[in-house]
Amino acid sequence: MTSEQQYIELYREAGDLIKSKSCAVMNAVRDEAFEAFQRVGFPTKKVERYKYTDVATAFAPNYGISLSPLTVKPSAYIYNIIDAPIDVAPYYHQVADKTDAITALNTALVHDALLVYVPKNTLVSDPIVVDNWLRGNAATMMNRRILIVMEQGSDATIIINDHAADKQRFLTTQVVEVYCHDNARLDLYEIEETTPLCSRFSNVYIHEGRDCSVKHNSITLFNGQTRNLCDVYLRGENSEVTLNGCAIGGGTQRIDNNTLIRHEVPNCTSNELYKYVVDDKSVGAFAGKILVDKDAQKTTSQETNANLCASSDARMYTQPMLEIYADDVKCAHGSTVGVMDEAALFYMRQRGIPEAEARTLLKNAFMGQVIDQIKFEPLRQKLYVKVEKRFRGELDKCEDCRLCK
Repeated sequence: MTSEQQYIELYREAGDLIKSKSCAVMNAVRDEAFEAFQRVGFPTKKVERYKYTDVATAFAPNYGISLSPLTVKPSAYIYNIIDAPIDVAPYYHQVADKTDAITALNTALVHDALLVYVPKNTLVSDPIVVDNWLRGNAATMMNRRILIVMEQGSDATIIINDHAADKQRFLTTQVVEVYCHDNARLDLYEIEETTPLCSRFSNVYIHEGRDCSVKHNSITLFNGQTRNLCDVYLRGENSEVTLNGCAIGGGTQRIDNNTLIRHEVPNCTSNELYKYVVDDKSVGAFAGKILVDKDAQKTTSQETNANLCASSDARMYTQPMLEIYADDVKCAHGSTVGVMDEAALFYMRQRGIPEAEARTLLKNAFMGQVIDQIKFEPLRQKLYVKVEKRFRGELDKCEDCRLCK
């Protein structure tokens, strides 16, 4: 049985049960998504956006599907989608790429979803935190869905944490859809601290209206196999988006980030910075495309990917791309892959710093450019500590997860 067939049979067998535990707005698009998955199947490495990840192999083990209900922490802004204070039909599965196999599979199998809703002209002073916990007694597939709706003039910081507490294999698909209405401000963080037994596929889709500002930060501290996708659609003038990411790989971990920023209207700005440190036999990959439509004049865009291979067995693949159809733009992109600066190491060792400590200090400094851009100071300081612990080999599980203790 092929990997695709395994999940096709799963849906045929469990589809009615999934629908019975779900709501009308999710069920309305479920069969269509299943048919899309049947058509496209899992992408091979010949598919441009998946050339660095072997999807079929990741989905091949026989995972049991989790139908546990979502636990919603009391919050003024987080709801189970069934209890949504707004009509979510105009948002749910609307900005997501319906041709993407992972998104289609998630839409077919997910049974519950969170809504993060910030009303018009509301300034949320404290971060809105969504904690995802992975636990179980057998190899388990988790399908998660998060819908974020920022009404006109709203402002919020949202942190999505992924934790794994058990010594079991987990497969996670996650789809996050973000709608920012005119003049909305959003800082969105995705932080992963799982285990080498976890495979995580996360697709984030962001729609921006006029005069919006969105910052998306993807931080991979510890993982097994991770594939993050972030697609941004700038659909209102004078909007801006910033995509930042840092990824730390060790052992045989794999981290693949794939981004698309589509400028559809004039006078928008995008900035992108992703940094990797890969060590041991880990593999990192980054592919980012800036696409400027013909009507998107006065576009300003900068894309940078910088990578450090800390061992001779580590591998890094990078593919920054520009696709421009307008003629009045300022766009640039660049990528570097390098090894540890031997001159800097020598300089530090000459001043009495042991080699292992010198290497840790250089790695910390390399990642500092990404961490420095985090506006929320408590999170920024916390990540400084976690990144340093990760480089020192002291962070091998989620320290915050109550299930680990």
